[in-house]
This record gives sequence, C-alpha cells and structure tokens, in this order.
Amino acid sequence: MITCRWISQPSSYLEVWQAMRDFTEMRSEATPDQIWFVEHAPVYTLGQAGKPEHILNAGDIPVVRCDRGGQVTYHGPGQLTAYCLIDLRRRHLFVKEYVALLEDVLIALLDELGVKGSCRKPGAPGVYVPMALANEPASLAKIAALGIKVRQGCAYHGLALNVDMDLSPFLGINPCGYEGLRTVDLRTCGIRANVYDVGQLLGARLIAAFEAAVAHQEQHHKEIA
Repeated sequence: MITCRWISQPSSYLEVWQAMRDFTEMRSEATPDQIWFVEHAPVYTLGQAGKPEHILNAGDIPVVRCDRGGQVTYHGPGQLTAYCLIDLRRRHLFVKEYVALLEDVLIALLDELGVKGSCRKPGAPGVYVPMALANEPASLAKIAALGIKVRQGCAYHGLALNVDMDLSPFLGINPCGYEGLRTVDLRTCGIRANVYDVGQLLGARLIAAFEAAVAHQEQHHKEIA
C-alpha cells in the first residue's frame, strides 16, 4: 500500500527534509510507503556532489547543503516536488532501476499532458524536452530533476517537475552542475496546468509503477520456481 500526502504550501525545505529523515529512520519492514507532494518556498539545494562554484548568484535565496545525490538545483512556488519514501527491498528495485522508473513515469506523464519527445540525457539524471533555439536547433532543456538518498534499503527525496513557475532563479546557478543548461516548465511548453492537478496525475502513475514492480518480480519468481 502507498499513501499520498500533500504538505501545506509553501513548505520549508529544512522542515520537510528533517521529516523525511525521521520517517525513514523510524520506519519498519511493515511501514507503508508514502509519497509527499510539496511546493517549496524558494531555496537552492546542494546535493552530495554539489560544488559551491555552481552557485553563481544566490541573491536572497537561501542555500541548503543536503544529503541527496546530485548537484545544485532550485525549488520554488509553481514547481511540484514529489518525495518518494519507498522501501526498495519490498519493491525489488535496485537504485538504477528505481531512478529509471521515476524517469519513465515522468516521461509518460509529460506525454499525457501533451509534451511530446521528452527524454533522458546520458549521464545527467532527470527529464529533458527538445527546445529549438536560434543557434542550437536540437538543444535539450531540463523540465524535471531527480535526486535520491537510500538508507538501509529505503529511499527518500525524489523528483521535481517544473509546472508554472518563475524560472529566473535557475539563472543564478549551473543547474545540476551544467553551465548554460536551459530550464523550462510546462507553461514554456505551451501547457497550462496547476501543481495540484499535475500532482494527482503523477501520484496515480507513481503508485501504478511501484505496484507493477512488485507484481513483475512476483511473476518472475513464480516462473522460475
């Protein structure tokens, strides 16, 4: 069983991060998995591989060093952040499979919303969309970021999808450590949507994908038994 929870907006990153760690620390093998949906107050976060030099101009936006994987990113109003508190052992998922599952769900969701051609980028976790620029017709822009932490087989942190937000804070960083990486949202792609409605669709797809992972492994075990 997986339950979804909406956290009051805008949410303090530090408070939600601590709550995720507490939940993961106290959970047992019987604890149901949860997905938390959040719209954060403006904040830059540096992952475990994050380099301070990738923060170009933070201005008045706070910077938080956290324990997720990855480099630097921005969270703020108009962005849907989904924190997946998942027992990977129960779901029979290795970390690479888990990351691929999150990316697959995002790509399918974007297609459902009308954003065609979204894809992965080798060596750069997340989801990207083709954006025609004047000097780079085949350029990819980032629309969703991923960052996870696994402790004792249980994952926390998750993904962030840009829905309808002020994108200018991304100009203050090298997103995910890539200089000049363009960041877009659903509105940039011509899709008008709100965070809550997109969260409802994302939650349904995430739950279906996690349940399918269990069913697939159970069927595989039956076949080899």
